[in-house]
Amino acid sequence: MVSYAARLDKFISQQLGYKKRQVQLLLARGLVSLDDVICYQGEQIIGQFSKLEVEGKVLRHQMPIYLMLYKPVGVVSATQDDKHTTALDILPSKYSGLHIAGRLDLQSTGLLLLTNDGQWSHQITQPDTKLPKHYSVTVANPITQEQVDGFTRGIYFAFEDLTTAPAQLNITTDTTAQVILKQGRYHQIKRMFGHFRNPVLSIHRTQIGHIKLPADLAPGDYRVVSDPIDF
Repeated sequence: MVSYAARLDKFISQQLGYKKRQVQLLLARGLVSLDDVICYQGEQIIGQFSKLEVEGKVLRHQMPIYLMLYKPVGVVSATQDDKHTTALDILPSKYSGLHIAGRLDLQSTGLLLLTNDGQWSHQITQPDTKLPKHYSVTVANPITQEQVDGFTRGIYFAFEDLTTAPAQLNITTDTTAQVILKQGRYHQIKRMFGHFRNPVLSIHRTQIGHIKLPADLAPGDYRVVSDPIDF
């Protein structure tokens, strides 16, 4: 994960091309403020979204952005791709600096989160967070109790030499179910059903943590997340 934190004095020196002594004088004269508080010590840490003013001018003031996107079929969960339309391609250009927090494969649809907050996206995607992710899944053959029990126990993936964490498989019709995962292995849902020779026809993500895909959001549309997940 990229670190966006830096020492205050070093950041000012790099941004303005000032020597260490010049920065020390600015601090001593009370001409540097961090989040509207005057700073006298250069050892303070400036974060990614800190407001930094030097001699009355804003040197840095970036606001965190959290978006939800209804990813359509055929849109790739990437910031750049030579062959396919990306999630960023269907957003306004003002969001070009965002990155994706938790991917969906090309044919899957539903909730995709994008942000400029690297720490937030890392927490969403790292396995230790165990953030529940909800999916509506359609498969080719009837879902059996054996499959439900297998998801609950975890399924062994020989390629990685690991057993998946317990997952919920809640049957909604003979061939549809809600799947709740707390990890995100490569094509995990397809591979778990594949263990039972039951091909997956579609995957639609409806929820990440408490963030739900709104019923009135159409494929390709986006919305600002007003209540982002708090870690």
